[in-house]
Amino acid sequence: MSEKVYNVLFLCTGNSARSVLAEAILNRDLSGKFKAFSAGSHPKGSIDPTVLALLKRTNYPTEGLRSKSWDEFARPGAPELDFVFTVCDNAAGEVCPIWPGQPMTAHWGVPDPAGFEGSEAEKAAFCGDVMRMLATRINIFAALPIRSLDRLSLQKRLDEIGKSAH
Repeated sequence: MSEKVYNVLFLCTGNSARSVLAEAILNRDLSGKFKAFSAGSHPKGSIDPTVLALLKRTNYPTEGLRSKSWDEFARPGAPELDFVFTVCDNAAGEVCPIWPGQPMTAHWGVPDPAGFEGSEAEKAAFCGDVMRMLATRINIFAALPIRSLDRLSLQKRLDEIGKSAH
């Protein structure tokens, strides 16, 4: 019997930077165990150019990445989600759609590369820092013994990851 592949949705307001980074990291580094998606409450319709450049420079696949609404994941026929993580403070405070399957949720807020003001080099460095923060949290999450933890214990661990140091 094969291992279950967990579906994970990363949410942000614009779905142009943080949630896209998290989707790319989880799909490349932990494919086979997880399938990641990203969406936004108010998607910008395009991915931040600095984020795309960083993903390409660090050999993350970018095909198929797009800025989309979280409504796509609340519709009939959408993938059944096991986990939903907000990665920006705005999305954490918004009323989310009702997700089919009652996924586990947690807030893993990180700074916004799309809103960073500075030179191109400074923005690229900032974006790289955010990517490292997300990768650290994703790797801690992926190391959890998901199958052996009860729901309450797992929720506590997911919340702790979001509070971990950047």
